[in-house]
Amino acid sequence: MSRHGDAGLRAGKAPSQRQLRVGEELRHALAEILRRADFRDPDLHDLNVTVSEVRISPDLKNATAFIMPLGGGHPEQVKALNRVSAYLRSQVAKAMRLQHVPRLSFQIDVSFDYAQRIDQLLHRPDVQRDLDHEAGAEGAAEHEDGEGAEPHDGP
Repeated sequence: MSRHGDAGLRAGKAPSQRQLRVGEELRHALAEILRRADFRDPDLHDLNVTVSEVRISPDLKNATAFIMPLGGGHPEQVKALNRVSAYLRSQVAKAMRLQHVPRLSFQIDVSFDYAQRIDQLLHRPDVQRDLDHEAGAEGAAEHEDGEGAEPHDGP
């Protein structure tokens, strides 16, 4: 199969160990660079973000950093980070030993919002009622089957 065909198949698979390792190292390097916050861009002067994940393409040429602004940060910081991505790429090149430093892009991490939404759904009264009802039905079925019943001593 051609190289281009392989890349298309790879997109649906889990990331390789190399992708995960480089992504994690890149996350640490970006976190340190962003912590120093020596930017000339006025939108980045009060930058306070967490780099929660870095996903890197199978060819290691592109990386997407998922960030979460702390203290109710502003979405324009993501635009500003994308504007200064070339500078950040040069800083990453100094911090890491890679043959080719990937192009960087930044996105807001919505996984925390998603997890909070699922938690809210699971704690709704109607869902709790259904979960309690299912647990009660399973307990009754186990008792009827003899599982969970007390052993008796006689024949």
